[in-house]
Amino acid sequence: MTAADPARGGEPPDAGRAARTGGEVTEREARQVAEAARETAWRRPSFGKELFLGRFRLDLVHPFPQGGDEESRGKGAEFLRRLRKFCETEVDGERIERESRIPDEVFRGLKELGALGMKIDESYGGLGLSQVDYNRALMLAASAHPSLGALLSAHQSIGVPEPLKLAGTEEQKQKYLPRCARTDISAFLLTEPDVGSDPARLSATATPTDDGKAYLIDGVKLWTTNGVIADLLVVMARVPRGDGHRGGITTFVVEADSPGITVENRNAFMGLRGIENGVTRFDQVRVPVENRIGEEGHGLRIALTTLNTGRLALPAMCAGAAKWCLKVAREWSAERVQWGRPVGEHEAVSSKVAYIAATAFALEAVLDLSGELADAGSHDIRIEAALAKLYGSEMAWRVADELVQIRGGRGYETAASLAARGERGVPAEQMLRDLRINRIFEGSSEIMRLLIAREAVDAHLAVAGDLIEPEADLRRKARAATKAGGFYAKWLPGLVVGAGQVPRWYAEFGPLDTHLRFVERASRRLARQTFYAMSRWQAKLERKQGFLGRVVDIGAELFAMSASCVQAERIRAGDAERGGTAYELADAFCQQARLRVNELFDRLWTNTDGNDSRLARNVLAGRYTWLEDGVLDPSIPGPWIAEHHTGPSTKPNVHRKIT
Repeated sequence: MTAADPARGGEPPDAGRAARTGGEVTEREARQVAEAARETAWRRPSFGKELFLGRFRLDLVHPFPQGGDEESRGKGAEFLRRLRKFCETEVDGERIERESRIPDEVFRGLKELGALGMKIDESYGGLGLSQVDYNRALMLAASAHPSLGALLSAHQSIGVPEPLKLAGTEEQKQKYLPRCARTDISAFLLTEPDVGSDPARLSATATPTDDGKAYLIDGVKLWTTNGVIADLLVVMARVPRGDGHRGGITTFVVEADSPGITVENRNAFMGLRGIENGVTRFDQVRVPVENRIGEEGHGLRIALTTLNTGRLALPAMCAGAAKWCLKVAREWSAERVQWGRPVGEHEAVSSKVAYIAATAFALEAVLDLSGELADAGSHDIRIEAALAKLYGSEMAWRVADELVQIRGGRGYETAASLAARGERGVPAEQMLRDLRINRIFEGSSEIMRLLIAREAVDAHLAVAGDLIEPEADLRRKARAATKAGGFYAKWLPGLVVGAGQVPRWYAEFGPLDTHLRFVERASRRLARQTFYAMSRWQAKLERKQGFLGRVVDIGAELFAMSASCVQAERIRAGDAERGGTAYELADAFCQQARLRVNELFDRLWTNTDGNDSRLARNVLAGRYTWLEDGVLDPSIPGPWIAEHHTGPSTKPNVHRKIT
C-alpha cells in the first residue's frame, strides 16, 4: 500500500519533503513515513497475529512461558519487598497531590533503592529485573501515587535506557546506562506542538555541522514527561538529506543542561498532578555525532520499537489500579448499609462489584501473560503489548468510573475533603482523573486500534499486493489476483470448522472449556469478517476506522479471555484452593466478555458509521452553529490566566534540579 522500502529502515525517498520545506504533508507521504518505520517481518511466533488470522494457537500461551529463573525471581521478590516498605513509610500520596510535585527526598529514596535501574542490566549498574517484576514494581509504586509510576516508566520504558538497549553502541551503553541506573533521570522527546501521531510532519531539525563532528538541533517538543527534571533526553529530529547524509528522522541522546535548551513551561493536567511534564525548546543545541543512536533515518523505527516494548508499563499500572478499586469497592460495599442490607447485596451494586472483580482478574492475567512472553524472548509480542495497553487503559477507566458510582457522593468528593470532616480519605475521584490519561498516553486508543488493525490485516495486504495498489497497471493487478486466489483457496476452508465445535476439546480447563471453544470459534469468525471487508472495500478498508476498531476490540476481548483461562489454570496447578476462586473469576469475566464480543460482531455491519461521518462533516462545515447559541466562548482570556494561575510555573527556565 506504499512505495516505501521497509527493508531500508528509514523513510521512503520523498517522505517528509513537505515537512522539510514547511509545506503540508500529503496523506500518502504520511502513510509512507509510518509504513517505512513499521517492522514488517514476523521472525517469531505471535499469539495475537494468529488470533486475528483465525488460528487459535493456545499452545503458544499455555502453559505460561517462563522467562526468568529461580535466582532472578528471588531477586525481584527482594526488591519488591524493599519498594513496598519505602512506599508505605516514605511516600505521602496526599502531599504529592496537594503540592503537585514529587518531593526531592522521594527522588533520592528511589535512586538509593535502585528503582531507576530496574530494567537495566547488572553489568551496567542496574538491577536487571525481569519484565514481570518490573511490571509488579510499577503497579506497587503507582498505588502510592500514579505520578511515581509515570516517573519510573517514562525514564525506563521509553527514556534513554530502552533506545540504547535496542540500537545503542557498546560505548554509548557504557557511558549512559550506569548514569540512568543510579543518578540521572531521562525523558523521551518526540511530540511537537503541531505533531502528534503523524511523524511525517516532524519539524525539529538536526543539521550536520560543516566539520561533520556534530549536529545542531532546533525545534520545540511538547508534553515531555520527566522533561522538567531530566538529566538526559532522547530527542527525535529530522536530519536534512544531502551532502553525504541520507537524512530523515534520527534519534539522539542529549544532555539536558546543554547550551540552547530551555524548559519553557511545566504543564498542569487533570490528573497525574506530580508529573514533571513540560515544553522544551532547542536553539542551535550542539550534539556530538557519537550521541546519535542508530543510523540517520532510523529514528522513527527506533521510537516505535521503543514504544512497542515500553507499552507494557501502562497496563501494569492499569491492572494495579483495578486491583486497588476492587479493594475499595469490596470494603465499602460490605460496610455501607442501605434498606437493611449492605449495598453490595443489592443487584444494582453487586453487578458493578462483580464487573470490577472480574475485570481486575483479567487485566492482571493479560499483564502477566504479556510480561512472561516478553521475558521468554521467543515470541513477537508487538500485537500482545499493544492489545494489553489498549485493553488495560480502556477497562481500568471503566472500573474506576464504576467505583466512583458505587461510593456515590463519597466517590466524587476528594480524599482531603473526606478526611477534613472525619471520614476515611479514599481518593476515588483522583483515581478516575489519573487513569484518564492512559487512553491517550503513548498512543491514544484510536491510534492504537489503527496500529493493531494494520498488523491484523497485514497478511491480507501482503497477499493483495498490487491488487489494491492504485498505481499498479492491469498486468500487475492480474498477477496479484492470481496470487491472492491461491492463498484464499487454501486459507478460507480452514475458517469453516475447528476445535471450537468439538465438546470438551479443552477438557483440562474444566468449566472454562466452553469459553476457550468460544474464543476459537470467534477467532475464525473474526478472520472471515475481515476477509469479507477486504473483498468489499479493498484499499479503502484502511479508511473504515469504525469497522477496524471493532475488529481490534473483538481481538482484545478474545486475548483477555484466553489470558484469564490460562492464568486460572496456572494458579490452580500451583495452589488448588486459590485455583478454585481463580476459576470463578475467570468464568465470570468470560461470561461478561462474551456478551461484549457478540455485540461487537453485530455492530461490524449494523452501525451508524456512514451517517455519523456525514454529520461530522456538516458540523465541521458550520452547518449547526446555531446549536451553540446560549453559552459563553470556552476560551479563558489571557489576563485572567496570568492573574489567577495557580499551577506550575509558566516562566522560562523552569527546569527543576533534583538535589
